[in-house]
Amino acid sequence: MSGADGDAGADGAAITFDHLAVAAETLEAGAAFLEERLGVAPDPGGAHPRMGTHNRLLSLGPEAYLELIAIDPAAPAPDRPRWFGLDGFRGAPRLVGWVARTTALRPPPGTSVSAQSRGDLRWQIALPEDGRPMAGGALPMLIDWQGGPHPAERLPDRGLRLARLVLGFAGLWPDWAATSDPRIEIGPGAVPLRALIETPCGAVWL
Repeated sequence: MSGADGDAGADGAAITFDHLAVAAETLEAGAAFLEERLGVAPDPGGAHPRMGTHNRLLSLGPEAYLELIAIDPAAPAPDRPRWFGLDGFRGAPRLVGWVARTTALRPPPGTSVSAQSRGDLRWQIALPEDGRPMAGGALPMLIDWQGGPHPAERLPDRGLRLARLVLGFAGLWPDWAATSDPRIEIGPGAVPLRALIETPCGAVWL
């Protein structure tokens, strides 16, 4: 679904689906959840020292992936709220947000740009000031990989693909998040976001 100005990020650049974020209290709990739901265990990821988190990953095809993320108990607390609302996260693992890729990042309202790294990966991301996903996760965080490597390039293909991303959002969808991706459906709904994942054993909702 497109906004009034077509596919435009906060600066007018096109945005593209990049990845889903599933949060968990621990990586172990999240990995067990994803293996039970999708039939495959997530692959190793790494740590985010500046955010006090760590992750595991699953490929969703070229330049797309699913990120399992949790607070890293071995890391010191960051100097800002952790992303994806992890500071207040409780309960079962669940889908909490999605991230869209752009090539010239400027922060949408209520966010600020933060430079991050993990190993040889370098990126800039527009983080909500309070750390919580915007509109309950319906609105994306914006990321710019700055022409460097993308995590999906090194992930094994487990046969998973994003089929649908259903976003519950009432009102006018902001132009900075406009997209014409046919997999993304935007409209009023009781749930901020749901994702339908095609797996080798059939389609599964998260």
